[in-house]
Amino acid sequence: MPIRGGGLDRKSKVASEIPSSSLADIAFLLLIFFMVTTVFRTDRERPIQWAQAAATQKIDEKIKNILNIWVERDGSVWMNDQNIPMDQVSDRVAPLYVASERRLVVSIRADRETPYKYINQIQDELSSAGVLRVVFATQLERQMTRVRR
Repeated sequence: MPIRGGGLDRKSKVASEIPSSSLADIAFLLLIFFMVTTVFRTDRERPIQWAQAAATQKIDEKIKNILNIWVERDGSVWMNDQNIPMDQVSDRVAPLYVASERRLVVSIRADRETPYKYINQIQDELSSAGVLRVVFATQLERQMTRVRR
């Protein structure tokens, strides 16, 4: 009588489940990889002609507590790379000001040729939002900032 299968038993069986002992390690390494290689986007500069100033003062505040509001010649207002209507500035700035524990500094970056009525409207909106620290960015400040970085 012939021996079926040659008389040899297979010692290792094919596993029906995926080994999960190293999945946590792989997930952790992927998490570290994405954290290290992620680049956070900053506000893009708007094409404006900067105002001139003879002197300027350094803002001693962390970058996260500085909000740049761009005002162009036609009165359009840009904040966080979004064009927002002038009458909604206070609605957008007020929660940010409260969240920063009243440390927020608003930097108005207006074109040199912007009519003063738009600057006045921005100031009114900021005062209705309760913002106390407002600065006007100039060409001199911009040059100083580039040198520091």
